[in-house]
Amino acid sequence: MVPSPELSPSEPTASPSGRRSVRLERTAPGRYAVHNVRGGTVTLGRGDDTAYTPVELLLAAIAGCTSVDVDEVTTRRSEPESFVVDVVADKVSDELGNHLAGVEITFRLEFPDTDAGQAAAGMVERVVRLSHEKLCTVSRTVMLPTPVCSVVGDTVIE
Repeated sequence: MVPSPELSPSEPTASPSGRRSVRLERTAPGRYAVHNVRGGTVTLGRGDDTAYTPVELLLAAIAGCTSVDVDEVTTRRSEPESFVVDVVADKVSDELGNHLAGVEITFRLEFPDTDAGQAAAGMVERVVRLSHEKLCTVSRTVMLPTPVCSVVGDTVIE
C-alpha cells in the first residue's frame, strides 16, 4: 500500500471513490488538531487535560456511527425525547499489544407515549442489530480483520 495521491501536503481531500481522509497536525507538545475535508477540526491530546484522547475518539466514532443509523430510521416515525448512547471498553496490554477489549455500546432512548413514539421505540433493537451486523462502518471495521499500513516517507511499514 502506498500513500494516497489524493492527500496534498496541506489539506485532506474528498474523493468520489469512497476513500476517506483526515489530516493530523501537532499544535503543541502532546496536542494535535485533526482536520476533515469539510473544514472541521477536532483537538486531541494524551489525556492530561480536557482534549479527547485517540481512544476516546474511537469510542466516540463507534457511538456516533451506530447512533446515526438508529437516529435516521427512528426519527422517521418520531423525534426522541432523550437519545443517549454510552460506550465503554477496557484498555488492555497483552501478548497482542495494547488494544481495547469488551467494547459495549448501550442505547438509552425515550420516545413520546404516542403511537408514533411507540413505533419508533419498537424499531430500536432491530436497527441497532442491523447497524451492528452491517451498516456501521466504524464498528464493522473494528470487528473485522482490518489491515493498517503505516508509511514513513516512501517506506511502507507493515
